[in-house]
Amino acid sequence: MDAMECPLKRQRTDVAAPDSLSRSISPPHKRQRAPEKRVFTSPFQLTWIRDLPKESNQDALSLKDILGDRLIRECWQFNFLHHVPFVMDAFDPDIRHLVKVHIVHGFWKTDDPNRLMLSQEASEFSNVHLHSAPLPGMFGTHHSKMMILFRHDETAQVIIHTANMTAKDWTNMTNAVWRSPLLPLLDESSSAASEAPESAAFGSGHGFKSDLLRVPGKHDANAQPETAWGWAALKTRLQSITCRPGDSEIVVQISSLGTLGAKDDWLQNTLFDSLAAGGKGAAERPRFKVVFPTADEVARSLDGYASGGSIHTKIQSPQQAKQLGYLQPILHHWANDSRDGRGLPSGSDVLDGGRQRAAPHVKTYIRYNEKKTMDWALLTSANLSRQAWGEAADKSTGEMRIASWEIGVLVWPDLYGQDSVMVASFQSDTPGMGPETGAGVSSAMVGLRVPYSLPLQRYGPREIPWVASMNHTKPDCQGRIWEAQEY
Repeated sequence: MDAMECPLKRQRTDVAAPDSLSRSISPPHKRQRAPEKRVFTSPFQLTWIRDLPKESNQDALSLKDILGDRLIRECWQFNFLHHVPFVMDAFDPDIRHLVKVHIVHGFWKTDDPNRLMLSQEASEFSNVHLHSAPLPGMFGTHHSKMMILFRHDETAQVIIHTANMTAKDWTNMTNAVWRSPLLPLLDESSSAASEAPESAAFGSGHGFKSDLLRVPGKHDANAQPETAWGWAALKTRLQSITCRPGDSEIVVQISSLGTLGAKDDWLQNTLFDSLAAGGKGAAERPRFKVVFPTADEVARSLDGYASGGSIHTKIQSPQQAKQLGYLQPILHHWANDSRDGRGLPSGSDVLDGGRQRAAPHVKTYIRYNEKKTMDWALLTSANLSRQAWGEAADKSTGEMRIASWEIGVLVWPDLYGQDSVMVASFQSDTPGMGPETGAGVSSAMVGLRVPYSLPLQRYGPREIPWVASMNHTKPDCQGRIWEAQEY
């Protein structure tokens, strides 16, 4: 038709109109789209490993990623070991001399060589201030690993992690980090401040995660949640978390095995009972696995035996030998490719965490269920020791003793919404969407970055853990041997 030509007017016709024109018509029902599943990246992130390829460092963090922001005006560092020049080098050079840096350590003896060295290093920076944490017992340490950053935009951020503030820990050792959101300054009279639960300490981002502090001293094991500490605090918190019914296992992955006793009473009846304390829907007692490297794994790591100086246990005394006897059946490798370890389950697919050659300094406690999802996960400075978690409660008084300062972050699916699931993610903070994740039908899927590979490989019958206080004469990957070191 010509562009200027009007269309002919429709002519009336006597032909019967279709029935559909003489009755009302409803539009066809739109196909209902399934709601899109929300996906959350892992609340825990791994640290950057210098000598691994870029693809193995996806989503990993360096210390400069954390401290390099120019908006930081004040930084509180809580840790066991600090190398002050290393810490200061992580700040942006334009503000390095302006940031107020407070370092909290546990070297309370004035003649402690570590304290003297720390003081000497700090004296080179006028904006660095040292603080000694109180330690009531002689066997405790200030082992907490936390940063609190105050910013010029009136926000603060809490970082809880597993690394000492030394170049060694941030170079080729596996560590992990949890970072809070940027937390706005609250007016003391505001409703948000008054409604925060008593159990949500500063920086907790209440409703997002749970702080688990271990404070040295004597404590009531039956105290209310807001005043509970150590294993008692963890037990109380876990009793409120829903666990899926059916088979489950708790994987305890640590870098130090303390002296637990010749019998497994404390391990089974105090710590493991606390970890097994599932709440609503709790299943039968889970199986337990402990992940700790052997000498072969340390020797094949990126730094070889040198990395073993940060990984501790002892097996030489008769009491320690008995401890190894009850631990051996539950010990598993950090790297599941040991030549002397037991075989992996037939037909199992290996899910590669990407850190097999980066020796562990990270500490994680994770409950896995039979649906291949996680009921909860804990990132903490606390190793497997009575000093860290607390002694068994006195039967007559209910009193428990804790020797060391520790801190951790506990996360679970319901923090992200009802019917959410938490799944393991490997070599990325974003969870996969395949059936192997076990996510199924859920409102949200939360990734949890797992540093080790699955399935776990159990120790072989003749394998023992790495012991830094023993000689190791077989050359490591760098051709070096190891001479026993006492700690």
